[in-house]
Amino acid sequence: MRIYELARELDLESKEVLEHAKELGLDVKTASSGVDDEGADLLRLAFAPEEAVADEMPADEMPAKEAPAKEAPAKEAPAKEAPAKEALAKEALAKEESVTPVVEQTPVKGPATAVSDDEIQIASIPEGATVGQFSDAIGQSAGEVIKELLKSGLPAGVGQTMPVDLIEEVAETFGFIIEVEETAPAPVVAEQPEFDDVDDELVTRPPVVTVMGHVDHGKTTLLDTIRKANVVDGEQGGITQHIGAYQVDVNGHPVTFIDTPGHEAFTALRARGANITDIVVLVVAADDGVMPQTIEAVAHAKAAGVKTIVAVNKSDLTGADPLRVRTELTEHDVITEELGGDVPSVEISALKGDGVDELLEMIDLIAQLEDFKANPVPNASGVVVEAQVEKGRGPVASVIVQRGTLKKGDAFVAGAISGRVRALMDESGDEVVSAGPSDPVQIMGWNDVPVAGDYFEVVGDDREARKIAAAKAEAIKTANQVMPSARDRLQGLLEQLRTEEATLNLIVKADAQGSLEALRESVSKIEREGGKIQIVHTAVGGINENDVALAEVSEAVIVGFNVRPEPKARKAAEQAGVQIRTYGIIYELLDEIELLLVGQLAPEEHEHVLGTAEVRAIFKTPRSGTIAGCYVIEGLVQRGAKARLLRDGVVIHDGVVSSLRRFKDDVREVASGFECGMGFESYNDIKEGDNIEVYQIREVART
Repeated sequence: MRIYELARELDLESKEVLEHAKELGLDVKTASSGVDDEGADLLRLAFAPEEAVADEMPADEMPAKEAPAKEAPAKEAPAKEAPAKEALAKEALAKEESVTPVVEQTPVKGPATAVSDDEIQIASIPEGATVGQFSDAIGQSAGEVIKELLKSGLPAGVGQTMPVDLIEEVAETFGFIIEVEETAPAPVVAEQPEFDDVDDELVTRPPVVTVMGHVDHGKTTLLDTIRKANVVDGEQGGITQHIGAYQVDVNGHPVTFIDTPGHEAFTALRARGANITDIVVLVVAADDGVMPQTIEAVAHAKAAGVKTIVAVNKSDLTGADPLRVRTELTEHDVITEELGGDVPSVEISALKGDGVDELLEMIDLIAQLEDFKANPVPNASGVVVEAQVEKGRGPVASVIVQRGTLKKGDAFVAGAISGRVRALMDESGDEVVSAGPSDPVQIMGWNDVPVAGDYFEVVGDDREARKIAAAKAEAIKTANQVMPSARDRLQGLLEQLRTEEATLNLIVKADAQGSLEALRESVSKIEREGGKIQIVHTAVGGINENDVALAEVSEAVIVGFNVRPEPKARKAAEQAGVQIRTYGIIYELLDEIELLLVGQLAPEEHEHVLGTAEVRAIFKTPRSGTIAGCYVIEGLVQRGAKARLLRDGVVIHDGVVSSLRRFKDDVREVASGFECGMGFESYNDIKEGDNIEVYQIREVART
């Protein structure tokens, strides 16, 4: 059914129905866009008054199974609308279940009307899960969950974050108890040294390719098709849980693939994957389009400065629109060759294998043009990709060798962990003798589990490895104690801006798409000689830990307009020294960004509470109006200072202390433990029991 047809049925304007459909996350663009039966039912429910639904099917007349069919409109409704009407009737029953008990009603889908303790099940969802992920966890359709949210007065789309305060309530409706899994901490990204290898020593190495994209867009299926090994079936929920590195043969040339998880909870892992890769394959589903994690993947790829290939997956499905995908990507500065840009794109079907050969040829072509090289002669070094403890094998870590050749018996160190290579295994678990540049291998022989993302290197012997590991452990401990503050990092950024060709990286978050577009356009116009502003990432919504992780990697400042950082994001920013600046007025935001660019910052205003007094008596005077007889509880009160009048904890008035007396004498200040008479400037509504909070606004110079 099309939007305008549904609007005609509901006797509403097409524009109103279209806007509501977008709020519910339905994939519609114009009034001619079509919606499926479930989407149409959601819209009918959204516009139907609760009493109208209840009147349509009285709960005390018959059970839900025998709900009478609603009279057909002018046009004969298709037969497939009957289940939708039955669903509406069942919902009416659910709303009145407190009055009329429902006997032996066990619907196949939808909210349970009565759930015994034995029927309650436990499910887990990641922190910040979307409505779609929540519905998958409890085994219900997204439509049923959205209906429950609508009953609570909160319209939400499938891709929107599940409201935290409603998770427990909605889960109990379906007979579930939800456990929220905490997001894994951001990994430590190694600072890798630069080597001055002679050109004669360099040899061509395989490219390292990272596959990125939104959850369930087909990343793991694509890799499964490429390497002819079934990985999806062995992974929880069909979603990749850890980074895996594999090497395949493309036209006689080896290519190393890293499967970076697309789940939102593993954004930090995706950021690490981008830092060790040469080519990014951005997988976007042709029937779904650009999603939030697609945008994050684009931002990470840009921050890493790597080549990108767009793989438009599921192109064979009904409703697939590859052109829409390419058009949406242009909004994030990813312009494909078909639209006049320089980013290659390939239409594929990862499940059927269509177009995969063309994608591999494109990867091989870019690898030959870029001619990636490394020195295989010196001691091996590289990056830890994944690490865990395996039964019977002890600590095992997957690494990618970036330089040199790793051999059995080599002593090595990674961060604060040392070890000796007891065995090297490829992705299939087969033992290998050595591993050269760009080779992914598993290493057995660690003294402990290393941190994923740490830089590893081979050293002379075990003693040297232990000595270096101990020194690095002490350095990490010291670094944690003297972690630079956000102010220190900002000062460092300003020092960079004072040099030639400096760049200020920004991550911009806003409350609405319109505000975001206006900010992006306005910020891009701010310039100065020798410096520029680069927007690393933009998105609608609050500032979260993923933003902080990206800001740390790209050395960016996070700017928020009408949004606030989450508590965990604020804590992570303090630990990492990431600067977060929030604004409520757009011109203030633009002015301060411009000041940042030129290295000049206006003073910050800090509130300092001087003291608190309790009103114990009221006096009326012809000259000064109402005078509050006060007792100073703590601190001191000053004449001429700013003051708030609080009544039951609520601010009634915010003004200035115009008069302050002790007995009959005017005084400048009164300390705690003394009584005084206090009057506000042009304000008389003061009552006994009120509290007065006296404060100052102090300006602190910014650095």
